[in-house]
Amino acid sequence: MIAVLIGLAVSLVITFIGTPIVTNIITDLHYGQYIRQDGPQSHMVKRGTPTMGGIVINIAIVFGWLASALYRAIALGKAPSVNAILVLFVMLSMGLLGFIDDFAKVAKKQNEGLTIHAKLIGQIAVATIYAILSLTIQTPDGQVSAHSGITFIEKPFISFENLGTILSAILFIIWVNLLIAAWTNAINLTDGLDGLASGSSMVAFLGFAIIGMWQTYHRVPLPNSYSYTVQDPQDLTIIALCAVAACFGFLWFNSNPATIFMGDTGSLALGGLFAALSIATHTEVLAVMLGALFVWETVSDVIQIFSFKVFHKRVFKMAPIHHHYELKGWSENKVVVRFWMIEMVCVIIALVIFYLDWVIRSGI
Repeated sequence: MIAVLIGLAVSLVITFIGTPIVTNIITDLHYGQYIRQDGPQSHMVKRGTPTMGGIVINIAIVFGWLASALYRAIALGKAPSVNAILVLFVMLSMGLLGFIDDFAKVAKKQNEGLTIHAKLIGQIAVATIYAILSLTIQTPDGQVSAHSGITFIEKPFISFENLGTILSAILFIIWVNLLIAAWTNAINLTDGLDGLASGSSMVAFLGFAIIGMWQTYHRVPLPNSYSYTVQDPQDLTIIALCAVAACFGFLWFNSNPATIFMGDTGSLALGGLFAALSIATHTEVLAVMLGALFVWETVSDVIQIFSFKVFHKRVFKMAPIHHHYELKGWSENKVVVRFWMIEMVCVIIALVIFYLDWVIRSGI
């Protein structure tokens, strides 16, 4: 518990202290947000608001986890888990991709940064590296850190006997690519109103933290029971809680009217972290409910694009869906708060499903 509190405290302090510092630096550099011209006209006043605030979120999560890991190493003699390092690798890599995208927008002085193809190549590279490392890196106790349970047995890799393993590995890599691309884009689309992405992400990561905590204390299998084979869930819990603290601290400055935006530096990093945590905790399917708000935002955008291209009609006044409600007359604060409430309900439903699944499978 002390390790958890240390992670929370460090992430929160870094965010509260670091965000104003980064805001001033970005303001001095004139790295302001460029607003899309076809969006709600009420957003034009946000033009020039400092962006790239996601830098602080990334730093806060990493240093919060490092402080906790240092305490556990000194006080408990416990080394950091490979699983946690790989999850943070995805977050930081996607954060770097987002930073490049944000910087490109500033350099071009417009709302378009990297091309879709450039982003996709970056996402594929990160996801593929993560998947391969997950499948191959061995932990100190000899267990493979793969989240899918796939192992490379000690035989020639290219052989008929290993064909099933090879196909499983390929499918796992494809699966990881789909998840990381989906969740990074989903949270990126959600980041369109002051505090919407940071607040809803805070709630979603709290859900992951509760799941990780449950998995930490329910690892010993009972007779004929179902147990979760998660590699060091306590480390994953701490990362999730550090993300909660970082989003909470950033929300203090990102709430309407925002003094700084997280930019793609933050939204892509949080999306990558969400995807990696879902894989690491074996909750890839449950994550659809945990992040239902992000799914809703993405689906609304897909529906809008499909409808316009096929039928030349718009289903919504504007996509993603949060802009639709703005154009219907809802104030920005009303949209954000109600969307937070929706995400809270979705996380509660996901946790109930998670618990019921555990009870049914364990036979308790």
